[in-house]
Amino acid sequence: MDITLKEITKIFQAKDKSETVAVNDFNITIPSGKLIGLLGPSGCGKSTTLYMIAGLLTPNHGRIYFGDEDVTDMAPEDRGIGLVFQNYALYPHMTVRQNIMFPLENIKVPKEEALKRAQDMADLVGIGELMNRKPKQLSGGQQQRVAIARALVKKPRVLLLDEPLSNLDARLRLATREEIKRIQRETGITTIFVTHDQEEAMSISDEIILMDLGIKQQVGEPQDVYDEPKNLFVAKFLGTPPINLMPGEIKNKQVLIRGSKVTGKAAKNQEVVVGIRPEGFEIDPNGIMELEVYMVETIGRDTTLIIKNFNDSAKSYRIIVDARHRIKPGDKVKFNIESDKIFVFNRETGERL
Repeated sequence: MDITLKEITKIFQAKDKSETVAVNDFNITIPSGKLIGLLGPSGCGKSTTLYMIAGLLTPNHGRIYFGDEDVTDMAPEDRGIGLVFQNYALYPHMTVRQNIMFPLENIKVPKEEALKRAQDMADLVGIGELMNRKPKQLSGGQQQRVAIARALVKKPRVLLLDEPLSNLDARLRLATREEIKRIQRETGITTIFVTHDQEEAMSISDEIILMDLGIKQQVGEPQDVYDEPKNLFVAKFLGTPPINLMPGEIKNKQVLIRGSKVTGKAAKNQEVVVGIRPEGFEIDPNGIMELEVYMVETIGRDTTLIIKNFNDSAKSYRIIVDARHRIKPGDKVKFNIESDKIFVFNRETGERL
């Protein structure tokens, strides 16, 4: 089932009557059966958007549709949503079975059917053998699976996940996000996954929606958004290590850094910000740019070169090269730059040129 948000705006008013626009004129259609990552920095409006879809917050303006049904004024319990909070919100005095069954008891599902549905959901999320345990006897990852099973047992139309992995350690986050993707594929339920972690969102989402300051910045498949950022914010937010940003200029339809041409660009003469992805540098003895290596980080498959004293001595830049290049600090290395890894942005607006 598609989810459509039309011209959604949410404004919070403080006690002193000042207003904060948390979500501003937000328009999006989330395709049926997809896992969508709602991504952005803290305070960008992503959780507020999720809570409006859930019905926990009411928009000041705009409408929300599940399929063709307008649910904007509908109570949360009538929308057919499953919601998993950051802290899981399990009942500590109940067993896993009782926690999963709890939503079914509220809607008067017969006990035998409720028991079967609870066991089916527990099996789906991989905790079928833990049904008699209490939450305190479970690991963080197991508690998270209980919360997902409880959200799914009602057979909701939409599954909403609010920062569901933030309380897990790094290794468990990796395993659990794979499980979330598996569960979503097996159920086919339309799922919205809120996170500030770009690697997390890009790894499991069919599409990502990137937000900043309550405004939608870009929507698309993760790799497409990474490869073709629409503005400086998107380019900076996506990528590990982050994109290298350097002052440059367009002169006679050429992009120059420190007077050296790095690419052609059909735009008027102006000062610009040039972004180069760390993997976009190619070692070449005849390269256009010579840089002195300040530090080397060996990762295994790749090597990260840290460059300083380039344009701005206070900044450092990161370049990823194949580990077969045995480069040491102090070496001077010449590079060419792959044209599809260079992005040029208007210095004032941040829009990509």
